[in-house]
Amino acid sequence: MTQRGSALNFRDFVENLLATGDAVDIREPVSPLLEAAAITRRVYETNSPAPLFSNLTGTEAGFRILGAPAGLSGTGGNTHGRLAAHFGLPAGTAPRELLEHLIAAMHAEPVAPRVVETGPCKENVLTGDDVDLERFPVPLLHEHDGGRYLGTYGYHVVRTPDGRWTSWSISRTMLHGRTTLVGPAMAQQHLGMIHAMWRDRGLPTPWAMVLGAPPAALAAAGMPLPAEVNEDGYVGALAGSPVEVVRTELHDLHVPANSEIVLEGWISPDKTAPEGPMGEYHGYAFAESKPQPVFHVEAMTFRDDPILPICVAGLPPEENHTIWGTMISAVSLDLLRASGLPVDLAWCSYEAATCWIVVSIDIRRLARSGMNEKGLADAVAEVLFGSHTGWLVPKVLLVADDIDITDIDQVVWAMATRHHPGTGTYCYPQAPGIPMVPYLTPEEVRTGHGGKSVTSCLLPEQFEGVTKGVTASFRHSFPDRVRSRVEENWTAYGFAEGALPPC
Repeated sequence: MTQRGSALNFRDFVENLLATGDAVDIREPVSPLLEAAAITRRVYETNSPAPLFSNLTGTEAGFRILGAPAGLSGTGGNTHGRLAAHFGLPAGTAPRELLEHLIAAMHAEPVAPRVVETGPCKENVLTGDDVDLERFPVPLLHEHDGGRYLGTYGYHVVRTPDGRWTSWSISRTMLHGRTTLVGPAMAQQHLGMIHAMWRDRGLPTPWAMVLGAPPAALAAAGMPLPAEVNEDGYVGALAGSPVEVVRTELHDLHVPANSEIVLEGWISPDKTAPEGPMGEYHGYAFAESKPQPVFHVEAMTFRDDPILPICVAGLPPEENHTIWGTMISAVSLDLLRASGLPVDLAWCSYEAATCWIVVSIDIRRLARSGMNEKGLADAVAEVLFGSHTGWLVPKVLLVADDIDITDIDQVVWAMATRHHPGTGTYCYPQAPGIPMVPYLTPEEVRTGHGGKSVTSCLLPEQFEGVTKGVTASFRHSFPDRVRSRVEENWTAYGFAEGALPPC
């Protein structure tokens, strides 16, 4: 019996989006070469419903693409609705509630996956000479990309040679031929770590890739959990029940039974090919390609009328920011809390393209700690920049807890009015970091260190537990009776429902 629900069945996830008006089924002919991506980019930039392309030109009938699976939503005021649906949560779930749900699952007992004999992902099984990746509607996502990208919203499955650790991890893949893909497997990524173990033995890495995965599984694969932690158990804790998995055709790997598409084969221990350029998560496209490992596909299985989800990377917010950024936020908040620092919340502002994380500080606890600004900055840097999650995000902003750090307008206001440019920035040139950040120098890219900072937007008196200024706003500048009257009469004044500022 097929496992149901938005968190554990991608098909249910899509149908629920359609039913609630947060996706549109596009029956007009659309080309997977740039047109589908252009529509998806405009969806991101207008907070429109996710586009389901059901009439793709130049491909087999029934094959579909879903764009913007975790884009922000303008439907019903539920901005984070698509993201919440990945975890089976209500559409109106707020960012803080999302993070607490993710952290609770991290501390819950892992729920091991349930192995089943078969599942929808086995409705079509092709091996050997029948394998042809070009049967799928592989999209061209940006005009200047170096190729068409099949894997932009899927994850890899690899296991260590001794079998002790199975990793589900996200990394993109570009079409290289009928039976090959090419993509990054950086040494600091879990995919790259396990690939190196096999390569050091002179062996190919047994590998699978899941596209159209259960949304909770995709999110878990994008979470910077510690090395040697199996994501499949976290998915069960996150969704509240074990994810059903099936054995792949060729290797003793397991993938979610409800997956839309599964590719299987091996990663070459020595062969590379040029990959890219590609429009990136940081919002830029550079002209260079890089040699990356080649993935050989020897089996492909898929559901009837499969749906390929895509992320069209670029200016935020898109899935690199909404999914990846949210998962990074949860892990970072958990680490900071465990350190005993006076932290209220941590949030990767989607608009900052996963290049900064904002940390709100409980100023009353800060005052009791006796830390000064440099001491606080150094302590936060030690916790974050020494972790896998901190490797991913180069900048940290510190603000007081009177700021809602999930509201970018408030973050900008705090940075503009509270950060002292002469004394409030602390740099950590020896901290390791992801080499994809655009502003890094060639030397920093080569060494994998540098470009890291902590910026304080805390006022001097906040280290004593107080804030002298009163925020001049609807919430803070008027007595309760006046605010209540304004709220009650808002539509009578001629304003639309929902236009009232938050209070």
